[in-house]
Amino acid sequence: MSSEREDLVAELLLRSRVLSTETVMFHTALAEQNGLSPVESKVTDYLARLGPLTPKELAEYAGLAPASVTALVDRLERKGVVNRMPHPDDRRKVLVGISQANVERAAPLWDDIVAAMKSLAAGYSDEQLQTVIGFLDQAAAITHESTVRLTHRSAE
Repeated sequence: MSSEREDLVAELLLRSRVLSTETVMFHTALAEQNGLSPVESKVTDYLARLGPLTPKELAEYAGLAPASVTALVDRLERKGVVNRMPHPDDRRKVLVGISQANVERAAPLWDDIVAAMKSLAAGYSDEQLQTVIGFLDQAAAITHESTVRLTHRSAE
């Protein structure tokens, strides 16, 4: 690898660390605004992105012990953030989903960052955005796999 390429990759890794830290700090502030812990906030993010999940699925995504997820869901339900509902295909299971009231309460907190990101994206061509999207998808997968290795859980 050329010296210039090595420098670019090193700069990319540094900028990725900066973005990661700023993202953690943003999500910590969001959690505080919503009266949630950072873990509670990230669990709600899984539910918002993936839709209702069983507690077991939620434990697998979040890398938490099933007993921890049960207590976490209990807390989130008391706070009005999630709802438990019957599983449509298996009466023995329940699904956990985001409550509509929570969505309406939390959505305005995203307005500024979403508007700023849309403005930023406007300065890039469609091809450039496709490249950025591809990079972010692969970076997220690498980060997930690294988390799995650190927590010694299965990658699902």
